[in-house]
Order: sequence, then C-alpha cells, then structure tokens
Amino acid sequence: MVVRLKLNIAASVAPLEVCVYLMSQQAVRLQADDGAELTATQLQQCVMEEEDLGLPPLAAQVFGIWMTSSHLEIQLKPHHKPFHIRREWRTLLSKYSSADEEQVLKDEPIVSFQRNVFFSKKDEMKIRDPRVLELLYEEAKFNILEGRYPCEASDYDMLAGLQARLELGAFDAEIHTPDFFRSHISEYLPDHVISHSWSLISKIGGKASAEARIIEQFRSIPSGATRRKLVRKYLEFCWSLPYYGSAFFHSQVEQPTRSVLSVFYRPDVPVLVSINGHGVYVMDKVARTVLLGLSYDELAWDFARPCQENIRDCMPCIFLQFQAVEYGMRVSKVLQVFSKQSALMDALISSCVEEIKRRTLRYGDEMDAPLFDASDVDDALVPLTTVTRREMPDSCLSNKLHRLTLATFNEDGECIKKMGSWSFSK
Repeated sequence: MVVRLKLNIAASVAPLEVCVYLMSQQAVRLQADDGAELTATQLQQCVMEEEDLGLPPLAAQVFGIWMTSSHLEIQLKPHHKPFHIRREWRTLLSKYSSADEEQVLKDEPIVSFQRNVFFSKKDEMKIRDPRVLELLYEEAKFNILEGRYPCEASDYDMLAGLQARLELGAFDAEIHTPDFFRSHISEYLPDHVISHSWSLISKIGGKASAEARIIEQFRSIPSGATRRKLVRKYLEFCWSLPYYGSAFFHSQVEQPTRSVLSVFYRPDVPVLVSINGHGVYVMDKVARTVLLGLSYDELAWDFARPCQENIRDCMPCIFLQFQAVEYGMRVSKVLQVFSKQSALMDALISSCVEEIKRRTLRYGDEMDAPLFDASDVDDALVPLTTVTRREMPDSCLSNKLHRLTLATFNEDGECIKKMGSWSFSK
C-alpha cells in the first residue's frame, strides 16, 4: 500500500489531501484537517479506519508508515510528522544518500503503508486475516519482482505460476499462451531473470523459455486450490527467505584486487544491504544475489565516520565481522561496507539486537520453534525448497566470500591478510 502526500510545503495550516495507493493500484483519498501536525501513528489510524479496506486492529502492529524514494527509505517513528519529514526531505537526501544536486531537486518521495520491519516473522506466520495476508502478499510480490528477495530461477518460475493463478484465474490454454506471457513477462519475473532468459536466444519459444516455464507452473496448480491457500503458499515461500521483511540500504563494497596497484582501477560494487530481525545481508545490486548473509549470533559490527567528512566521496561505513575456518585455523573476517546510510544501518541493527534480547526474555525456548506449522502446508502445491539450498555453493543464498574484499585476523587479533584499501592500513 502506498500513500502519496500532495504537500504544499508553504501551507502549514490548510487541510491536506492524502491519496492512499495500495500496491495493487487501489486508491483511497483521505482529508487531514491539520495535516502538517499529523503524526505517523495518526496517519496509520486514518488508513486503518477506511471502511473499504476493512483492516483489523492487528494491522497496526503488522504495518508501519514509511517515506521512500529511489534514493532513501525510512520507516517513520510513531511521533514523526510526515509533513515535516517531507519538508526536510532534501536535507535528508543530502545527508543520507549519494544523489547529486539535480536528483535531490527532482526527487519526489512517497509515504508508504508497508510491513513494519520490527514485526516478527514468527508472529506474522500466525496471521489468518485474509485482508492482512493480501497486503503482505502484494508487498512480497513487489520485492520479488524488484529482485530484492533473491532466489533460484526455478523458484521465480514457481512464484510466477502462483501469481498468474491468483491474477488470471484457472489456466486456459486458449488464452494463456506463450505469446500472452511473452508480452506480459515483466509482470511475472524480475528484470535480471528476464535478461538472462532472453540471452538464451536459441531457447526462446521452446520448453526452456521463461514463458513456457511459467505456463508449466501455472497449469500444474490444482483446480480446487483456494485463493487463501495460494496467497499463503506464496508467503510461505517468502518466509523461507532469511531476508524477508527487511529494510534496504544503498551501499557499496570494494571489488577484490590481485595487486595493490589495481585498487585504483576497480570501481566499487553497488550493493543493497538488507536488515531485518534475523540478520544482515549484503546483495549484489546488479546480479541480485547474496554476497554475504549473517544472523545476529554470527556477527559483530561497528560504525565508523569518514576521516574527512567534508569530502563528498569519503563516506561513513559499517564493519561486519564474522568467524571462519581457513586452512584449519579459526580466523575472523571483516567486510567494510561504505554508505551514506551507515548511521541508519547501525541504528537499525542495534534496535534489532535489542528486540531479540527482549523477545528471548519473553518467549524463552519458543524462539527455536519450527519455521512452519505442517498443518498449513498443502502438499498439492509446489513444495518449499529454498531453505534446503543454502549450503549449495552456487545457490543465491550461499555466501560468496571470493567476491568480497575482506581483512583476515587471527585469534590474537593480528591482521594476517589484507585486501584492497585494507592494504594501505597500518
């Protein structure tokens, strides 16, 4: 669900019209008499009270108010005032994004009603309200199609088949032809999957083509499958992804180099850092694959400000440290992630760790309960397989340390291997 605020920044007293857009493109218009002073909590309540949506009180815990653009995404705290955040948006972009001056001037953020990053997946899996599940499905589908939830090619096909059934109804061979899906392919698969599929020119139109794979999945869904089960099946798959329900941060990491001189000629790799209540994940922004994924019990982190803050290209960073075994010796690896959003990442990681501590005290051993309730799994539908692939070297869920510039420390804290800019440190 997306909320667009058409704000007249010069008018701080006049009523504001708020247009609420669901990710399904459904729109709701709201009128806020004192819109400039409306808090995120009050705006959320206005959305929830809209009769056509029919959301239950539980939705106040599941969803939150965000302000986002292609450069910056922020979940607002309950007391934040969206009008004030919008008025200061250019300042926030200058501080927390790498947008240039022209991009800052043209940027138009949206206020979004989307999943609360602090809402636990364990609690989400207990939800039965179809209206809440539909909103979660729409958001999960958006993240899948944007490539923010990397998964295997066969998984994308399976999800596309579920989506087709949900949106098109039962399979009809006369309507749902390869030509039909070829002309709508971007609605069912992420761009990086489409570009890879179309690069295999010899396979276009054959059994291995993207449209043929979607049709195969689509037609395999039992005719008696209900919408509720299909929505839940889609979400169950997404719940199996460790980075489900994350906040995303635009960042960059150094490419590995073979010599000290080559560090000057290799641009940094753009990455998305995905942070949720389970851990931190560094994803290649182009290839849409996980380079490094660490749960909170596997990592230590630190935030560092740039040594020359007045220089635009000198960015703050987050250090991610984790244990590894190398040549039979236990060592520590450290990845340096550069981002103007490092302070935001540091704050979110700290909040997630504190939340884990609170939940551990509250639930105790229940924190280790199985991810899925077997009674919810419909054996007639496609089985969940992604979780079992995490140890496969070529899996999108496997760490790819060879593609990262890492420093290595022994158990005494001595740096025994340096790469990239680490090579210049003492």
